Amino acid sequence: MSKICQITGKKALNGNNVSHSKRRTKRTFDVNLFTKKFYYVEQDCWISLKISANGLRTINKKGLDAALTEAVEKGYCDWKSIKVIG
Repeated sequence: MSKICQITGKKALNGNNVSHSKRRTKRTFDVNLFTKKFYYVEQDCWISLKISANGLRTINKKGLDAALTEAVEKGYCDWKSIKVIG
């Protein structure tokens, strides 16, 4: 699965490692992603999301349902990609 947050749409960036002699080699800056389970009250089920730390803060601020509907509207995820547990 790709390294993209399902709530905020954040993904890995490309950059350079810069040594002491200023030699540059390519590298990726990965997102702080982790898999977390949430209880989705509106559907009465558990769901598993791959979210970043910033996405977790968004869910805490707005609520799970509002954050999910906003992410689907912006195209960061769709309802089929959300994994339902049990």
